[in-house]
Amino acid sequence: MNKTQTVTTSKSHTIYTIAVIGFIYTLHLVIPMYSNSSFLSLFADEQTVGYIYMAGAAVSIFGYLIAPSIIRRLGNYRTAISLVMIQAIIFYGLVTAQSAFTIAALFILQSAVVSLIALTLDIFLEVYTDSARVGAVRGLYTATLNTSWIVAPLLGSMLINGTNNFRNTYVAALAMLFPLLYLIYRNFPKFKDPNYTHLSPIQLAKHIGHNRNWIKLFSANIVLQTFYAWMTVYCPIYLNKTMGFGWEQIGIILTVMLLPFPLVQFPLGKLADNRFGEKEIMSLGFLLMGLTTVGLAFIRTPNLLIWAAALFTTRIGAAAAEIMMETYFFKTVSPRDSAALGVFRITRPLSYFFAPLVTMAGLLFTTNEYMFAVVGVLTLLALYPALTIRDTN
Repeated sequence: MNKTQTVTTSKSHTIYTIAVIGFIYTLHLVIPMYSNSSFLSLFADEQTVGYIYMAGAAVSIFGYLIAPSIIRRLGNYRTAISLVMIQAIIFYGLVTAQSAFTIAALFILQSAVVSLIALTLDIFLEVYTDSARVGAVRGLYTATLNTSWIVAPLLGSMLINGTNNFRNTYVAALAMLFPLLYLIYRNFPKFKDPNYTHLSPIQLAKHIGHNRNWIKLFSANIVLQTFYAWMTVYCPIYLNKTMGFGWEQIGIILTVMLLPFPLVQFPLGKLADNRFGEKEIMSLGFLLMGLTTVGLAFIRTPNLLIWAAALFTTRIGAAAAEIMMETYFFKTVSPRDSAALGVFRITRPLSYFFAPLVTMAGLLFTTNEYMFAVVGVLTLLALYPALTIRDTN
């Protein structure tokens, strides 16, 4: 085996390792995710829960803005280790805290920490990814992460077991952090950080603003992430309180709903590398997602199979749009550009500002049932940036 083959094999092994780390990370994130809003509703009304999510989003955005300077100072490896340890302390607090104020504060803080852990994993992966394989690698990584999204809701509903024992999900999430910490510690102590670009906020704004395709991509990603945020916060509550499903049934529905992510994202990523441009698949994804989400507004029967199938269809579109945006961005960004990567990821917490606002505005004109139509129409707005972006191929 020559030197080039050895390097390629080593990179492939590292990419698979990062995928495993990403799986465990996502598992710890998602086990409590779909019951978070119900847990918080034990201590606060629905409007206050929305404010808590918005506060978590604000702290996450601040974290993304300061993350590049922290990573430059500590290095990506030490930053990742530190964040996982902080997250473990926070989850221990969520398991044991009794004060509503303390629970809200810890929830807000963990929203930021969990986002920044993902940023460090992105940097690890970007450094070890060859430019010719971005779609395949991102497809593999994203599909692996999304496999956790299939397993975790079912585990979460089993841990809740039809009661209000939501803290059990935080115990499980805390347990996931120990193998996560070990794998990062074991595999990346000699990680060589790229020479990260240092940009002031004004320079960063200009850097991103000069790339019109990034602006379009970020706009489309805000729409996608708002869709995810709204569905994460409000869909389980709707299924439980309006449709009357129990948490075990909701766990099954959510598991079926999330199947498209590991099934379609890896092959679509490879297609984007070899045959098709990203914007065609991205546009079709948003079109399917928007139309099928509008259709949810007209399902009035509490039938598990119907809801599972309908939500499954919405996620086929979401999975296609998501992997195309991931592929496009990482084909056009350098590992040194941690600040731009942070801005791309800011769209996730930013969406938690928009999701409650969408609900507040929508309910001024319609009922809970038709909020799905409002979100579906909002999703279709992403077709413009998706259709007008310039392909990388």
